[in-house]
Parts: sequence; structure tokens; C-alpha cells
Amino acid sequence: MIKGIGIDMVELSRIEKIIINKSSFIKRVLTDKEYAIFQNLPHKRQVEFLAGRFACKEAFSKAWGTGIGNVGLQDVEILKEDSGAPTVTKSPHDGKVFVSISHTDTFAVAQIILETP
Repeated sequence: MIKGIGIDMVELSRIEKIIINKSSFIKRVLTDKEYAIFQNLPHKRQVEFLAGRFACKEAFSKAWGTGIGNVGLQDVEILKEDSGAPTVTKSPHDGKVFVSISHTDTFAVAQIILETP
């Protein structure tokens, strides 16, 4: 049974400005494992990666029903499967978590579906 669905969209230009002007934001959003991946990406991919992860975490908090605050940005981790598909590897949800991330030249969007056991 579906517990919740969340979606979020982020402007890449906003994230790029944050990366340049507020680098502390990066470590507030990304877990250590996510940050290790982020550091090895070229700048354009860093922007897409951070925007996608931020959108995922916002979408998760919406699906969880609380918004960011009750679910912290560090409480959710999104890594990749061997196939390259994103997967939620850490969250407060004890059931299945489905995630999808997409990018255009100007936006990143993420959707989360939480399924109860």
C-alpha cells in the first residue's frame, strides 16, 4: 500500500549560485557518501547532482507528510544502483522507497513514492 507520494523541482541556476556563494550548504544537504561522489564530478554535473539530491530529499519529506524539519536532509541518502538508477539507501521509512530523478537544462525534478510493508 502507498503511504505517500512527494515531488519537488529545483532550478539549476539557484543551485549553481549556492555552490559558488554558500559552499556550506552542500555539506548540509549531502551525506558523506553523496559528498564523495559530488567531489569527483565536473561542475555541470555537480550542479545537477546537488539539485537532484536536494529535490529528492524535499520530495521524501513531502511523501513522509512532515516537510523538511521533522525529516532532516541528512536522514535521507540517495546513491546509485549498479545500473545507474538512483536508490534511497538511508531513510526513516521502514518500507520500500521508489525514487526517480530527471534533469533539463534548467531544472531538476524528483519524485518519491513510499510503500508500506
